[in-house]
Amino acid sequence: MELGIDRERHHMLAEVASLYYESGLNQAEIASRLGLSRTSISRLLSEARDLGVVQISIRWPDDSSGDLGTRLKRAFGLRDAYIVRAGARGHTQIAATLGSVAAQQLERRLEDNMIFGISWNTGVYQVVQAFRAARKLGVTVVQLTGSAGTINPLVDGPDLSAWLAHMLGGQYYNIPAPLVVNDPATREALLHDHTIAEALALAHSADIALVGIGSVLPPLNRLLQSGYLTAAELDAIKEVGAAGELLTTFYDINGAILPLEFHKRTIGLPLADLPSVGYVMGVGAGREQVPAILGALRGGYLDCLVTDDIAAKEILTRR
Repeated sequence: MELGIDRERHHMLAEVASLYYESGLNQAEIASRLGLSRTSISRLLSEARDLGVVQISIRWPDDSSGDLGTRLKRAFGLRDAYIVRAGARGHTQIAATLGSVAAQQLERRLEDNMIFGISWNTGVYQVVQAFRAARKLGVTVVQLTGSAGTINPLVDGPDLSAWLAHMLGGQYYNIPAPLVVNDPATREALLHDHTIAEALALAHSADIALVGIGSVLPPLNRLLQSGYLTAAELDAIKEVGAAGELLTTFYDINGAILPLEFHKRTIGLPLADLPSVGYVMGVGAGREQVPAILGALRGGYLDCLVTDDIAAKEILTRR
């Protein structure tokens, strides 16, 4: 089979892949044997997978994650669904695995000179951290919402977009404004700022968007963690039927956007406009996240879902 690479490169990729997958050597051992850096080995392995030098086939039992993904696609009209098996792994391990799976799929889908929009939360952070970017794409990365104003990259966007743009050999556009402002008048004034308007125009024309599916549960809610909502305010939002949050917008279990005064003070791509993006990948997992994921699916906000088998099974029973 012709892979579109020269014979010497093909041989190098095959040798590295054989040492890793067939001989069981780790990346450091392969690097030492071949006189290369560990980073080079990681990139070669990624390239081998991307080009089809390595083809991985997984046999699942009857209650398979592959079957769960197919059922989710059919039930909610998704283009793609990727399911991670939770097993006995803890939340941190599952989050890292979700990030790795999502990053691999995005790396396959991203093409040269695309516009790639990202929101911010811990799920998005895990995806960005997992990017390996074997080749430079010249992708423009744009922030989909304002900044949380924190130095913690786990809960903010500017650092993520800058780092991701560097990995993809492109440029980035942040929204130089807070995620939430004090009143609607301030929001309207900021939306007319040239720099902010330019970033939001790019967000509207994104080819791909990566969004974290936000929970309304206090331990998991990013807006509470970053100080934009008090516990009492979050409780009030839950009482009017909030099931989840995307792009700083709360929606109910059926995906309907709630008529909250809070929404009149947020800066970013409106959730109602998200379906106009070419391809939207949402990341979220765990039993606690089921209402938020279900609402996002029913609302038609996602083209692709990356989740775990625990959430997938419960979502399918409640569809």
